[in-house]
Order: sequence, then structure tokens, then C-alpha cells
Amino acid sequence: RALNNKENLDFMKWYKPQNHESSRLRILLHGPVGAGKSSFINSVQSVLQGRISVRVPTDATSGSSFTKQYKTYKIPNGPDAFYSFVFNDIMGLEQKANSGAHVEDLKLALRGHVRDGYKFNPRPMTEDDPSYNPSPTLDDRVHVLVSVIPTDSVSLLSEEVMKKLREVRLAASDMGIPQVAILTKVDKACAEVKEDINNAYKSKYLKEQVDLFSELLGLPPNCIFLVKNYETESITRDGIDALILCALRQMITYGEDYLNDL
Repeated sequence: RALNNKENLDFMKWYKPQNHESSRLRILLHGPVGAGKSSFINSVQSVLQGRISVRVPTDATSGSSFTKQYKTYKIPNGPDAFYSFVFNDIMGLEQKANSGAHVEDLKLALRGHVRDGYKFNPRPMTEDDPSYNPSPTLDDRVHVLVSVIPTDSVSLLSEEVMKKLREVRLAASDMGIPQVAILTKVDKACAEVKEDINNAYKSKYLKEQVDLFSELLGLPPNCIFLVKNYETESITRDGIDALILCALRQMITYGEDYLNDL
């Protein structure tokens, strides 16, 4: 999987959706609280800009979701230009049925009905909410759904969180939206990977976690990627970049296929 980093960076730099109704590819991240959704967006920006970037606020201590609003993140690609893909980060899925991001809100977001700035609350959004977008364009809709899960707690995911993940995945499948998953914190889950990040795809333990998550969520293993976010580093590193770029390239490739099929 480890394609040359430069080749992947060039791919991102020049990527534009071929479907002319769409000016950008929208990637929606969802998953349990603290999985590393916001950190992943920061890490992608760090890789693409070649320096550590912390744009999306994250919180290492809180047990509840730090992301409260629906927000689109664009990544600068030179002066006055942006990459042709954007990320949406949502409030984390929580164990209790009526807390965290509401599954119905996620379904609305997939269809493009949720405007930027919407504040998540325990009740699902209604059509009279000022943040409800009644007539979404193709650009407003989500083109790839990404489940973000910490590798060291795949087997500890609560039944309620799994149920929410599956429900959102099935809704996306019904809409034809492609899905991938990233397993974050691979270095915390496996000692050989902590020692050398290049061991990520050689680790038997990590492969078992991928297979387990594949079974739990019903996603094929080749749609599940191993990632380490930039959280403690002060400079970017090739091995960490390679994992992030590999996952990102697949997200864009699957999303592009979806846009071309429309």
C-alpha cells in the first residue's frame, strides 16, 4: 500500500472532481468520542503542508465530544487556492442513546441538508431549523463516509456505539455513498509499530483488529486503513505521512468513483 509519498502528494495537489456539477469532494468523518476525527483533519493538513498544523480544536481530556458544530474544513493549496476536497467533522457518537451526535442528523448531513454552523443537540434537527438546507446541491452532499475508530479499543466499542455506526453506514449504502474506515492510534495498540511506524501493515495484531472491525461493521478489510495522527510530534515524518496519504488517496478515489457514477 505504501505508494511513494511524492506521487500521492502530487495526486492530491492536482485532483479535481471530473463531474462538473461538483467543485469539491466532501468527506464526512464520524465515530465515537475521542477517536481522533479532528486530529485526522489536522494531520492531513500537516502532511499536505509539510509542517505540523493545529487548526481544528481537539481535547485530550474530555470524556464527551469536543466538536459541537457542523463545520466544513478546506485546506489551503498555495496562495488563494484550496485543495478540491473538504472535510466535515461531527460531534462524536456517545454510548447513551440520547447523547452525542444524533444518527438522524448524520443521515440529513449525508444528503446535504445540514448547513455549516449547525449546533448538534440531543434532539434531531427538524425542517424548520434555520440550519436546515431544504434544497442541497451536489456540493452540499457527502461523497465519502469515513468511520474513525481508535485501534486500541475496537474490541471495547459499546453495543450502542456499534449500533449507531452500523445505522449510519446502512443509510450511506442506501444512498450509494462509499465508505471507508480508519483505525487511529496504531502506535498505542502495538509495540512494534510504536518502535517503527513502517511496521503498521506488517503487524499481525493490527491485522486482527482490522479483521475484527470488518466483521463488526461489515466493511471489507481493504476499505479499512491504519493511521497514526500527528498528536505529539513537532515535525512531520515520512512513515506517518505515508499512512495518512494512503488512506486519504483511497477516500478520494472512492468518492470520485461515486461522483462519476451519478
